[in-house]
Amino acid sequence: MKTINRLQPLLEDGVIDRVMRELMSGKEATVYVVRCGDDVRCAKVYKEAQNRSFHQSVHYTEGRKVKNSRQARAMENGSKYGRKSKEIAWQNAEFEALHRLADAGVRIPRPYNFYNGVLIMELITDAEGNPAQRLNDVRFTPEEARSHHKTLLLEVVRMLCAGIVHGDLSEFNILLSGDGPVIIDLPQAVDAATNNHASEMLQRDVSNLSTFFGRFAPELLNRQYGKEIWSLYKRGNLNTDVILTGEFKQCEKEVDLKSVVQLIEEAKAEAERKLRYKVKV
Repeated sequence: MKTINRLQPLLEDGVIDRVMRELMSGKEATVYVVRCGDDVRCAKVYKEAQNRSFHQSVHYTEGRKVKNSRQARAMENGSKYGRKSKEIAWQNAEFEALHRLADAGVRIPRPYNFYNGVLIMELITDAEGNPAQRLNDVRFTPEEARSHHKTLLLEVVRMLCAGIVHGDLSEFNILLSGDGPVIIDLPQAVDAATNNHASEMLQRDVSNLSTFFGRFAPELLNRQYGKEIWSLYKRGNLNTDVILTGEFKQCEKEVDLKSVVQLIEEAKAEAERKLRYKVKV
């Protein structure tokens, strides 16, 4: 096959030995099956920014930090060097997220290398050893849908416990391997603690799962797992042993602003009284 230019340096430097075939092409990258020694892996080649349909919204990049201060300033100013640095940071984010999630035991492809803008990672396969299908291409029984939904909710929880929200999770970026679903595509992953949109993104991710599996098990459509998970996270009670019910009641009690203001005024008056007492002494 004709090798694309982005993979040629990896062949020349011995990072990969052979490009076997194109596996899939998506909104942000094209993935190839490659041979690395005795192993068959996949190489994710990111599309140039102008050719991607998924753009680096500030909602996704909010809270991301760049160690190099010159790069950070250039990215903020939008210079040519800054745009290039921003693109590299966007691509590198997935490699870093995959490592972080692999350490946390999340079901993701194992990352091996990030070289010249190409991500080398584990090839996810089905029970027969063929490249795994996306959930969108598979039909499930109600029992299978409930089982996979439960598995993926636990993975969402495990990710959040590691401080990460996928941000674009759906049936299109989950593969069904021989031993269950595997989550892929993480360049837009956000840090739950520093991104103000993390709650909204997590709830959307969970809603996408319920909507998809609800086609096969309709009772999943009426659950509030996303709100429940985020509420537990905010209170510091989220862990991988948690039992989710899908039930969540929003506190609708109005805040008594008058009482709050009164308490603040009383505290200020008390502080001033103590200060005057100290001055007199």
